[in-house]
Amino acid sequence: MPIIKILPHATYCPQGTEISAPAGTSICEALLDNKIPIEHACEMSCACTTCHVIVRQGDGSLNAPDESEEDLLDRAWGLQPQSRLSCQAILGREDVTIEIPKYTINHAKENQS
Repeated sequence: MPIIKILPHATYCPQGTEISAPAGTSICEALLDNKIPIEHACEMSCACTTCHVIVRQGDGSLNAPDESEEDLLDRAWGLQPQSRLSCQAILGREDVTIEIPKYTINHAKENQS
């Protein structure tokens, strides 16, 4: 099972951590399953950018982004070349390291589960 290393984030994962998830799982699902409450305002339907992450290592192990993900990413806060929507980034067999950006463009942040 691949390991996701999450770099420290003041709100969601202050100390940083490592979790494992089966190949074929989205990064967003893996985070939520491990009690890391990343925002996902569109309920993982690829309709917003609140689950934006930056893949610092291991991006070659993830599926390639499709056109709709790339179009949405253009609106993400802090966009970088390694940016992905965690709801669309599907784990392969290799480990990945991600960073959750400090901000999102979610103007109506709610307590998501």
